Amino acid sequence: MTADVFIAGVGMTALGKRLDQSVKSLTAKAVQAALTDAGAETAHIQAAWFANTRQPMLEGQNTVRGQIALRPLGLTGIPVINVENACASGSTALWLAMQWLRSGAGDIALVAGAEKMVWPDRPERVAAAFAGGTDIHDRDGVLAYIREMGGEEPGEGRSLFMDLYAAQARAHMARHGTTQADFAHAAAKNHAAGALNPLAQYRTPMTAEQVLADKPIVFPFTRAMCAPVSDGAAAMVVCNRAGLKRLGAAARAVRVRGCALVSASAREAADMDNHIGRRAALAAWEQAGVGPDDIDAVEVHDATSYAEIQQIENLGLARPGTAGERLRRGDFALGGRTPVNASGGLVAKGHPVGATGIIQLHDLTRQLRGEAGAAQIEGARMAAAENGGGFLGVEEAATVVTVLERAA
Repeated sequence: MTADVFIAGVGMTALGKRLDQSVKSLTAKAVQAALTDAGAETAHIQAAWFANTRQPMLEGQNTVRGQIALRPLGLTGIPVINVENACASGSTALWLAMQWLRSGAGDIALVAGAEKMVWPDRPERVAAAFAGGTDIHDRDGVLAYIREMGGEEPGEGRSLFMDLYAAQARAHMARHGTTQADFAHAAAKNHAAGALNPLAQYRTPMTAEQVLADKPIVFPFTRAMCAPVSDGAAAMVVCNRAGLKRLGAAARAVRVRGCALVSASAREAADMDNHIGRRAALAAWEQAGVGPDDIDAVEVHDATSYAEIQQIENLGLARPGTAGERLRRGDFALGGRTPVNASGGLVAKGHPVGATGIIQLHDLTRQLRGEAGAAQIEGARMAAAENGGGFLGVEEAATVVTVLERAA
């Protein structure tokens, strides 16, 4: 029997363009909020995992980022492990902390992620940081993949990942008859949800028509279908049963029922049955002993609105090619059969890369506790998050799918 792991406390900052903030200050706010939420003190924390991807390139802090960010909080002397796994860094940090807890090395740990991405005076570095999420030694291979999938050559002033996602979106459209309007409906759903989230970067509801009329980025995407560049941080206090008892946090704890981390495979581009997101989902369902029909709340990594449709299908919430139609019917909206991205998702809430996976779990933890306010999903007892990062070959380089359950 695998030992249970629980989320005892969560915290995050508001997301957006925080020109007056640093990785240190953002981290401090999120960690202090998580400790308070768990009823914990710094002395309770026996080890910490810190997720960050951009600080080396944008600030020059190449090493020991976690030790530096956590030191002002009094978190010194304990093991601090720095985690970088592209956009999946935050959820990977949780996966690692779970192995430590289950090994018996300790009872209470901290998982934190922070990103300072908005630097108006450093556009070249920001662009290079995104390009570094692919194999920089195989630029020709990346461009060949974009062409093969029917995409456009990378354009100036936009992230390479928008071109990669746009190529994949076009392939999905060709394969299944998905339309640009389908992506617009996904984005509009999330912008409506983001308006209910006081911590979201964008809080203006949009209709599908308004999404389609927004500034074009690269077909089929408009600006409202793409996640913004964001500053922000999030943290979680995680523990085993002994740690939960020590904190006295059982009444509001959330159990991590499954957490699967997988990396890119050498599959053929057309072999979507073995897409990394699908493999991660199947592994997580097996660990948790549940399936998509058991899930009440979902957060997926919608770096673009195409990605939301793809990950809904990977999780088994909709058959391949049917997610667009289901979105139009409202199945994945608040009040629908299985609400997806009730937080606003990345396109509305924001995407501070190293913190994103933790933010998803923060939002789902609050859902399962019944603390999500205007965006609360009635009766939510079980939830799932999909968090992908980087690009390698024909898919994300890393993906984590996590299944959570209300413990009390």
